[in-house]
Amino acid sequence: MFKNKTILSLTAAAGLLFACSDDDNIATASITVPDNYEFSRDGSSTVSFSGQTTRILMGEELISAMMDNSETEASLVGKFAHQSGDQDFANPELNASGKNLRSKTAASLDYFSANTVEANAIKSDFDSWIAGQVNEVFPNWNQDAAEGQAGQIQEAGGGSVRYVNAKGLEYDQAVNKSMIGALMVDQMLNNYLSTSVLDEADNVENNDNEVLEAGENYTTMEHKWDEAFGYLYGTDDATNPQLGADSFLNKYVARAENDEDFSGIAGKIYNAFKLGRAAIVAGDYDERDTQANVIREEISKIIGIRVVYYLQQAKPLLDNDKGAAFHDLSEAFGFIYSLQFTREPGTGEPYFSKEEVDTFLAQLMAGNGFWGVTPATLDQMSEDIVARFDFTLDQAKD
Repeated sequence: MFKNKTILSLTAAAGLLFACSDDDNIATASITVPDNYEFSRDGSSTVSFSGQTTRILMGEELISAMMDNSETEASLVGKFAHQSGDQDFANPELNASGKNLRSKTAASLDYFSANTVEANAIKSDFDSWIAGQVNEVFPNWNQDAAEGQAGQIQEAGGGSVRYVNAKGLEYDQAVNKSMIGALMVDQMLNNYLSTSVLDEADNVENNDNEVLEAGENYTTMEHKWDEAFGYLYGTDDATNPQLGADSFLNKYVARAENDEDFSGIAGKIYNAFKLGRAAIVAGDYDERDTQANVIREEISKIIGIRVVYYLQQAKPLLDNDKGAAFHDLSEAFGFIYSLQFTREPGTGEPYFSKEEVDTFLAQLMAGNGFWGVTPATLDQMSEDIVARFDFTLDQAKD
């Protein structure tokens, strides 16, 4: 998909030259950037991100199950906080896995290693949304929703039926879109692309000397970078991404790419992953970190774009199509939640703090929640968000 969309100034397979000096000696390192995300050693691939694929698939089963009113709280929690061997999933390989979603939610080294109170509060939000779906929405599955009453609400013209809580929020959308930030974005931007993780312990020395992980064909640093890559491309064709392959970050990179205002963003992200990985192979860690910042900026932008898009999509529907408006606002809710996991290059901080995110969400949920939200509130929120990014409201709203 991206072969002909080279955004960075790369000499693809021919390579780039970077000069570095040590005292008066100048060494030149060649960075060979492949056409696709394919790296090998002794004829065998060095790329591995199976853990990320597993968690994306677990997430898919969880959000699907949240729309099955025969599920119990225990069965949904099992999909979120799976333990190896428990029969939580339809996929037996997921049941056998020792991985789960909850342990990697709000768990990045940079943002949460010294902030376990906030990390636990975020995990508890997911627990509460899951519980709310079972205890508030499922019992009222066939009840018409109203202000202060959970139930179903149909989009105008015989459209989709939405299942909401008493304030109009779809809990499944809160989980889905918030997981994009709390799991995929946080692990990618603030964990695996972090110098704290990439350069941890003797990773640099081992990478320089091609010391491989036991029984594997990759260095630890190579693998960490691949794990970041996997949170976007883990269910896609990594060597020729088509995008839209899952319900998480991959889907919304595709949405941005298909918007003429943001066309090229997917190639920019993919090329940054390739160049950063090639820089690791070449031992050029400054270039690696430069590309990590490109990824941080563009992935964070995706989150901001989707917030504004859904707020603006909901605005004209508030009076005449509450089913559609509440669906858009539920998606906006999750993407707003995800803003706290973004990362502004050069600062080490999110584009919006948890306190700012909580303020936005409190505005949406005030009183009767979506039932009483006003266009003015949605416009002000949209303007506050675009002010932090390099796109306009007009670019993001359509």
